[in-house]
Amino acid sequence: MMTSVALTHHTEIGPAMEEALNFLPADRLLRNKIVAIHPNDTTATEEDTSAVTQADTLEAAIRYVKRFQPRELIVSGGSGASETDEVFRITGMDRVIEKEQVRYVDHNKPPFATVLLDYGPMKEVVVHEGILRYETIISLSQLKVHSQSVIVGAIKNITMSWPAADYYGHPRMANKYGRSGMVEDKNAFIVGMLKRFRPHLGIVTGHPAMIATGPTGGIAVETGLVAAGLDPVSVDTVCASLLGFTTMGVEYLRQAVKLGLGEGNLQRIEIKGLPLDEAKRIFNEKAYGVRRELKSA
Repeated sequence: MMTSVALTHHTEIGPAMEEALNFLPADRLLRNKIVAIHPNDTTATEEDTSAVTQADTLEAAIRYVKRFQPRELIVSGGSGASETDEVFRITGMDRVIEKEQVRYVDHNKPPFATVLLDYGPMKEVVVHEGILRYETIISLSQLKVHSQSVIVGAIKNITMSWPAADYYGHPRMANKYGRSGMVEDKNAFIVGMLKRFRPHLGIVTGHPAMIATGPTGGIAVETGLVAAGLDPVSVDTVCASLLGFTTMGVEYLRQAVKLGLGEGNLQRIEIKGLPLDEAKRIFNEKAYGVRRELKSA
């Protein structure tokens, strides 16, 4: 069966996200489930919050999920380069959580559990033990370029955040305590984590997107685009295309496809909503001021 990814565009994040998610079978994912939303929360300062999920994006996601009456709704945060509480305070995500009266967990903190991995440079990973009870994991990420993994999408937002930073160090890749094999082969580690902790729903927004460099310090661009789907490999394949890359150009996607973890061929991904070529035109006009149509590879 062909996998699908929804693409939408709107001047406001709420309508764009709602339209995208309405293309997906949300009821079976959300109703009466323990649902965890993980926003992108890598780091933020008072001067620059462009690298992380915006407060109105998190609010839109929470309100959509609430319609389906989950048994429990959790915002699961885990900043890699900062303290999660501080990122949430600076961005206003903490005020959204308080207003919407949902539970908040910093999954960088104990209690910890050790989980086995069967692919990549690490045979096990230390995570917050509460992660193991999540029944539906929603990756709520930003569309960004990344200096090491090429892109940030639905997959990396989960796989590089679940390892507990209070165990591995801030940032996790710094290998501060000599316990992290992530530095040996980051892309293979991402794939190993994907095998074990596959998000059930990937939502990637261009509110804002980041180009030039990343995951922080790049050029933030408001695009109004949202991509969403149940297969995170397909979602990231579409996101890579928006940024100008093919699946073969993103090593963790190439490995994931080779292992059969998702669909990475755009010809076998059904795009619902906004056609991909139109989304690429919008992205390139917003990001680079280029109006020329760019056909999907």
